[in-house]
Amino acid sequence: MEQKDSISKGRQDGEPDLLSVVVPCRDEAESVRLFYRALIDALEPVENLNVEIIFVEDGSKDSTLDELRRLRSEDGRVKYLSLSRNFGKEAAMLAGFENSRGNFICSMDADLQDPPQLLPQMLEILRREDFDSVAAKKSSRKDESALRSFMASAFYKIINALSSVKFRDGARDFRLMKRRMLDELLRLRESNRFSKGLFEWVGFKTRWLEFEPAPRAAGTTKWSSAGLVKYSIEAITSFSTFPLELVSILGLAMCALSTFAIAFLSVRQLIYHNSAFGWTSMICIIFFLSGVQLLCIGIVGHYLSKIYIESKGRPPYVIAERGM
Repeated sequence: MEQKDSISKGRQDGEPDLLSVVVPCRDEAESVRLFYRALIDALEPVENLNVEIIFVEDGSKDSTLDELRRLRSEDGRVKYLSLSRNFGKEAAMLAGFENSRGNFICSMDADLQDPPQLLPQMLEILRREDFDSVAAKKSSRKDESALRSFMASAFYKIINALSSVKFRDGARDFRLMKRRMLDELLRLRESNRFSKGLFEWVGFKTRWLEFEPAPRAAGTTKWSSAGLVKYSIEAITSFSTFPLELVSILGLAMCALSTFAIAFLSVRQLIYHNSAFGWTSMICIIFFLSGVQLLCIGIVGHYLSKIYIESKGRPPYVIAERGM
C-alpha cells in the first residue's frame, strides 16, 4: 500500500482523498465568491482529490448567507452552516470541523489573505511525507500597522515565556490536518477555545510554511484593537496559570515589605520619636496597595469566570440553517 493510502483514514485503495475546507465568515458577502473561485482554481490540477467547502456563516449582518445559498445551488461541493448569532471565529471553526467528512481538513479565512495557491503544496507534503499537519505563518508583518505589529510580537514573547506550550510568531489559522489530528482536537470540549494553542497542545508532527500575506480581497477586518486584546488575555489564561502564581508572589512580597516597614518605623519612632510624615505618603501607599489588590482580585476573577462558563455546559454554537 502506498504511503498516501496508509494515512488516508477511511479511504480504500484507489479511492480519491476527500479534502474538507472549513471557512468561517462574517460579513464577507463581497469575498466568498472570490474565495470560492480562487480555491477551485487552485485545487483543480490536484489529482485523486474530492473537495467539500464548508462555509460557516457567523451571524453576518450583510448578504453573506444569501451568497452562500446561491453558491450551494450552483455547486454541490459547497456546503454551509449558518449560526443563529455571532458566536465568534473559534466557535465557527469548531462547527465546521465537527461537520467535516474529509480525511484531510483545512481551515482558512475567506478574505484571501490565506492563499489557496498554497494548498496543493500542503496536500503533497501530507501525502508524501511523515507529517500530520502543515501550518502557515506570515513571513513578515508588512500588512499591519507598526503598533499592531509590535503588540502581536509582544504577545507571542509573553505567552511563550509564560506557557509550556510554545507558539509560532506570525502563525495563522490556515492549516491542513490529517483526520486523526482533528479527531484528537474534537475531544477537547472546552468552551473558551484558542485554536492556535490547541493545535500545539495536541502535538503531532507539523511542517511550517511561510507566505507573504496578500491584501484583503474585499471588506475590512472584523478584529478591533479591543477585541485583539481580549483575545490575547483569553489565550494567556487558557494556556498558563502564571498570572495566578504572580498574585501569590505579589502577596508574599507585599507582606514582607509591610513587615519590614513596620519594624523600621517602630525602631525609628523609638529612637527619634518623629517617624510620622503626614497623610500624603500614607494615602499614596493606600492607593498603591488598593490597586494591587484590585489587580489580584481581577486576575483570580477572570479564572473563576472561565470555570463558571465551562460549568454551565452550554454548546459553543447553535446552528440555525444547514446547507449540507
